[in-house]
Amino acid sequence: MDSNLSSNVRLVQFTDCHLFGDPNGRLRGTVTLDSLQATVAAAQARVGHWDATLLTGDLVQDDPAGYAHFHAVFAALPQTVYCIPGNHDEPASMRRALARAPFSHVRHADLGNWRIVLLDSRVAGSAQGALSDAELAALEEALGTAGERHVLIALHHHPVVMVSRWLDQVGLTNEAALFAIVDRYPKVRALVFGHVHQEYSGERRGVRLYGTPSTCAQFRPRVDHFAIDAKPPAFRTLELGADGSVMSTLQWVDPGEALREAQIA
Repeated sequence: MDSNLSSNVRLVQFTDCHLFGDPNGRLRGTVTLDSLQATVAAAQARVGHWDATLLTGDLVQDDPAGYAHFHAVFAALPQTVYCIPGNHDEPASMRRALARAPFSHVRHADLGNWRIVLLDSRVAGSAQGALSDAELAALEEALGTAGERHVLIALHHHPVVMVSRWLDQVGLTNEAALFAIVDRYPKVRALVFGHVHQEYSGERRGVRLYGTPSTCAQFRPRVDHFAIDAKPPAFRTLELGADGSVMSTLQWVDPGEALREAQIA
């Protein structure tokens, strides 16, 4: 816990890595481990210092053996890596495989003048997401005990309409329950999610909403049927001011360029 309430907090979000046990495993033509390594290398080169990392789901592609690779990718970094599962993850396997530092599976963490709340929206056997009664209760408890801290919420499934018919059929199914709680706590400043494999930025009742593209392949936005976009991997930075301000930058990554930079460094 960072007790310096006057300090700003910088986060980096990586999402939808879709790793396999096989290091050469591909998803829609992309070697996902190579792509993740390149994206993390780009963040190190461009961002430099940050305070914590968010991994917001679909760490693996239905293959628990893929979790082992995260130690090689993140173990040398100084930041705590907060993990939440997505629909392609197995939460128990994820917690076992990533049971030691720098990985953390807490429900919330306090950094500076901010509380980061981490929600599990996975529904076993479904691509759709939902927040269980236990998750909603944990959210209520985390918000109710945050005191004067500002709050950022992270989850996997999108709680907003993406104007993409197929994708909106597999989003969060009880977003009304989520926002009913959020609306009672004015200290909630931002909400971030993955799952959508594309960029999203919006606002709802003063709360900033950010969807972040994958570290591998992207979905074409605003289409009725599933389609792959040509956009490259990406990561998101979140600058959380001690005064509650939020600034976010989405950074696209050329995997080949990022790996060359890492090799030179």
